[in-house]
Amino acid sequence: MDQVFHALADPTRRALLERLAAGERKIGELAEPFPISLAAVSKHVRVLEQAGLVERRIEGRAHFCRLRPEPLAEAEQWLSFYEGFWSQRLNALEAALKAASDGESTKGERQDG
Repeated sequence: MDQVFHALADPTRRALLERLAAGERKIGELAEPFPISLAAVSKHVRVLEQAGLVERRIEGRAHFCRLRPEPLAEAEQWLSFYEGFWSQRLNALEAALKAASDGESTKGERQDG
C-alpha cells in the first residue's frame, strides 16, 4: 500500500490514472496532454506499474497501458476507517459547539429577562 500512496502523491500520475479510467491507451496517447517528454511519462507509468495500478502490454513497438483498480479499492478500504473516525469526531465537535451556543443563548435570555 505504501507504493500505491507514493504513486498517488504525484499529480501527473493521478492524471494518467484518470485518463486510463476511460480505457486502455498507448503511452504516446497518455503523454499527449502533458508538457513533459515521452521518457518522463514512461517513468511515471513505471511507478504506477510498480504500485500495481497499471498493467502494460507490448505489441511490437507499441506499449499499451490499462488501469488496474484493485489496489485503489484496497487503499479506499484503509481510508474508509479514517473517514468514519473523523466523521465521529466532527459530529462530536458539532454537538459540543451547538450545546455551547445554546447555553450562551439561554444565558443571554436569562440576563435580559
